[in-house]
Amino acid sequence: MRRTPRAVRLLLAGLLSAAGAGVAAPPAQAAGEQVTAYLTTTDDSAGRHVVRGLQAQTPFSFQSGTGGAGENITVDENTRYQTFTGGGASFTDTAAWLMNSSGALSQATRDATMRKLFSPTDGIGLSFLRNPMGASDLARYGYTYDDVPAGQSDPSLAGFSIAHDLADVVPLTRQALRLNPSLTVMASPWTAPAWMKDSGSLNGGWLKAEDYGAYAAYFVKYLQAYKDQGVDVSYVTAQNEPTCCSGYPSMSWNASGLAYFTRNELLPRLQSAGLTTKVLAHDWNWDVYDSYAAQTVDDAAVRNHPNFGGIAWHGYGGDIARQTAVHNRYPALDAFGTEHSGGTWIADQQREDMSNIIDYTRNWAKSVTKWSLAVDQNKGPHNGGCGTCTGLITVHDGDGASGTVDYTVEYYTMGHLTKFVRPGAQRIASTESAAVPNVAWRNPDGSKALIAYNGSSAAKTLTVDWGGQHATYSLPGRTSATFTWSGTQSGGGGSTGAFVGLAGKCLDVAGGSSVNGTAVQLYDCNGSTAQQWTVQADGSVRALGKCLDVTSGSTADGAKVQLYDCNGTGAQRWSYNAATGDVVNTAADKCLDVTANSPANGARAQIWSCTGAANQKWTLR
Repeated sequence: MRRTPRAVRLLLAGLLSAAGAGVAAPPAQAAGEQVTAYLTTTDDSAGRHVVRGLQAQTPFSFQSGTGGAGENITVDENTRYQTFTGGGASFTDTAAWLMNSSGALSQATRDATMRKLFSPTDGIGLSFLRNPMGASDLARYGYTYDDVPAGQSDPSLAGFSIAHDLADVVPLTRQALRLNPSLTVMASPWTAPAWMKDSGSLNGGWLKAEDYGAYAAYFVKYLQAYKDQGVDVSYVTAQNEPTCCSGYPSMSWNASGLAYFTRNELLPRLQSAGLTTKVLAHDWNWDVYDSYAAQTVDDAAVRNHPNFGGIAWHGYGGDIARQTAVHNRYPALDAFGTEHSGGTWIADQQREDMSNIIDYTRNWAKSVTKWSLAVDQNKGPHNGGCGTCTGLITVHDGDGASGTVDYTVEYYTMGHLTKFVRPGAQRIASTESAAVPNVAWRNPDGSKALIAYNGSSAAKTLTVDWGGQHATYSLPGRTSATFTWSGTQSGGGGSTGAFVGLAGKCLDVAGGSSVNGTAVQLYDCNGSTAQQWTVQADGSVRALGKCLDVTSGSTADGAKVQLYDCNGTGAQRWSYNAATGDVVNTAADKCLDVTANSPANGARAQIWSCTGAANQKWTLR
């Protein structure tokens, strides 16, 4: 009598056992879901002249089976990452004044513009505002909320007032909240009042040590004053771009000063005042994280404080991979993209914007934030600093087109995110592609949004694989796209958790990298996504949007295991039996094994003839 292969016996045992194998049968669903593509195309090398903006195309449908022509992108909504807080820009003094009290826009034009910016139904649904606390470079002049004549001071903050903001910033922020109640508001200061600084000036200088407490109280007063106006500020940072740029409102810090102020002054005062506002560290570039933020973030007392919210990133210097490196060290900390301006110095604005939207969020950011929401036709008014920054809109003031609004490419590129990805959405796995960069999301209502970009001049064929189906589309050149669809992914219902094995350590993707060929190893359990595996009903075992794979499809003892694009081959077919703890590659009929029975961090995973030894036993937790 022919013996039933071990892999089949284990699979049957796992499916029939009361404990179960951790894999449920795929849910019933209707095939052939419709997909709608929304496209933005530019026709110039600078990526600024929009010839088609967020234009809906004729719907097309998923077909049965996977794989197809062109670039293949697999979307797996059962592998999920961070939630989305929002995308947007800043009501700088420049933007708010231009749109409101400057007189440039009629009330009807202003209201229509606000709807196009913030309404989720009539516009692009901007969902994140980062407003300056006082003047920035994009302001008409320098100011704070407690300015006094030179030589005087106000340590009790008796003269504190947000009267300046009540003219423009507050009313427009309130209107934005009415248009989109899911809007998140944060605030960042460029400078403390001049009397708190050793320079006696708003531009440059250091906060005096004796005024650390007064400055923390200044934050509390700001947050309370905004709350009284109906604006709850969810996040603040201690400083925008510390030590940058003495030519406009700014302030210098070092790492120890920021760490001390955050831990001993700002966080305690927010908590004592009963405020739920959370502090984000850094608010500066990837390449200066160690110089300014690491000391704050490395402090467990700060990380565990109820008013600490994570890390704010700017993208003007360094490598975005720093976001993922910090995430892997502190997986529980949230990351936010809080500023990346458009400007005339950027060679291709559309390409830059799409790279930001895709790369920030693929590297754990919960928000994507431009700089000023608006500037005028002269890139102002500005108070030193950036005279070449651009906004989502251009408000014409005093020129031949005065009273009108231009919607820039930045409006449309941001709309590819905010119009289709709602706050609370979760990023889901999608295949990384240099040819067609992309990122995918699952909204709270279950709808999907795949954001993609074809930066070449020629059209590219794209095939989206999802839930055992595929949809093929020709994406024009120089075009941003958001593909939307609903439905429930087939092949879902698998269990997700950490595979805990030898010596109580976890099956781990080395370095948290999703690059094809990355080693799979044994490592101390740390709760990171590099150790979160989903056992799917189709027999695949997935992490970081890719599959557990036997190198080169080998069936030999000692063949190493890696992470690789999911392709449905036997090298990626596994059975897991929760009762026995065996994970078996069904093509080789061999067990997932820790090389040389080594409990050391970095010991490679491989396949080996099943022996029942401890280095082949795994528990999905």
